[in-house]
Amino acid sequence: MLEQLSHVGGQVFAETHLLLAVAVTLHVLLRKRDIGGSIGWIGIAWLAPFLGSVLYLVFGINRVTRRAHRLRARRPWRGAGGQPEPQIERTDHLAALDRTARRLTRRPAEGGNSIAMLRNGDEAYPMMLEAIGQARTSVALSSYIFRADLAGMAMIEALIAAHRRGVAVRVLIDGYGSGYFWAATYRRLRRAKVPAARFLHSHLPWRMPFINLRTHKKILCIDGYLGFTGGLNIGAENLVAADLGSDELVRDTHFRIEGPVVGQLTDAFAEDWVFTTGESLSGETWFPPPVAAGAVIARVVTSGPDQDLEKIEYLALQAIASAERSIRIMTPYFLPDDRMLTALGLAAIRGVRVDIIVPRRSDHRPVDWAFRAQIGPLAATGAKIWLSPPPFEHSKLMTVDGLWCLIGSSNWDMRSFRLNFELNMEVYDADLAARLDQFMIRAQRRRLSARRLAKRALPWRLRDAAARLMLPYL
Repeated sequence: MLEQLSHVGGQVFAETHLLLAVAVTLHVLLRKRDIGGSIGWIGIAWLAPFLGSVLYLVFGINRVTRRAHRLRARRPWRGAGGQPEPQIERTDHLAALDRTARRLTRRPAEGGNSIAMLRNGDEAYPMMLEAIGQARTSVALSSYIFRADLAGMAMIEALIAAHRRGVAVRVLIDGYGSGYFWAATYRRLRRAKVPAARFLHSHLPWRMPFINLRTHKKILCIDGYLGFTGGLNIGAENLVAADLGSDELVRDTHFRIEGPVVGQLTDAFAEDWVFTTGESLSGETWFPPPVAAGAVIARVVTSGPDQDLEKIEYLALQAIASAERSIRIMTPYFLPDDRMLTALGLAAIRGVRVDIIVPRRSDHRPVDWAFRAQIGPLAATGAKIWLSPPPFEHSKLMTVDGLWCLIGSSNWDMRSFRLNFELNMEVYDADLAARLDQFMIRAQRRRLSARRLAKRALPWRLRDAAARLMLPYL
């Protein structure tokens, strides 16, 4: 009898595995575009009974299709008739880049802005706290990591104080990056009655597949006139000069922004807020009439695994194609796909100076290994690969020809380009580009040449090549 039951159980197990593997295979063939990732998922589904199918269910399926926009019908950059306001037209060699960005984002490049570069939490946090303290009508804050530590508590208290004095405060933190099971910041804000939400978070098992899709954006908007964005999370590790006892210090770059483009920043927050909570943010509390604050031209570029799929990646590809003199990129993780590497390699071959700056050691060792296996062909084209010294450099910056900048939250890897919800800002300003160029040049300490990569010992090359196979999942 036991033998018969065991035989039946084994047959059921085999048939169930077969059905699941076939279902995964069909879904991958119909929905996945990346060949390497598709082969990987199909292989896992067939070779790891049940576990492979569960992993695909949790990490492989994009269930995020944003609800139809329930925001105001009139965007802050649209005229009374609902049509986009005329934008500044370029006539130089970056005109094609400008047109591409406009069509990708459906946002204009807006003039009249001022942008100041802030280094680490030491410079950025005091300005952010002061802005929250002076807010009169609204505060919108979104962050991937928002810790309730010595640095984060000051921000939490400022948000609570703004809420208590009647300011409309909304706080959106990632449901994974700021703690999946125990989110101290979220609990403190909710206990103080501050409207706060966690992006794509649920303890319900049938909602767990959202764990792989994160909001990586860093946004702070004050009264619709003042904004902050960049790569900076909120935590004590970002206070490099103060060094509040964090085991791993993180250097980063953030930006203080004034002018009409803050309306685009606020709108990006509002889209995430209505998606997460169902509440629409509208009216002059959030979108006051734009006021010029400088001469910088800027535009917000969002990207995510929904209607914004690959927009930041496409924009970066167009920027590379438009470059005539120089391309500089600083990123904590550099693991782009072959088409991005090919574009950068071709730029180097046609005589554009290409500099890529990454940390000597990141906070994810397998990423460092995969990077060394991936970067060899690009280094062989003449592109220069540089390693910045510790502490860990988390800045995400790009400049082209000393005229155009890309700043914001996205890393140069497939997770940022295709899975995360990201926000970058493209800036047409020679002064900011010059400052970012000088900053990146100072970080170029040690060159990682193609020859040095090829001379690595065989065990390290094998390790790095094995890590590279995980490229679609890192």
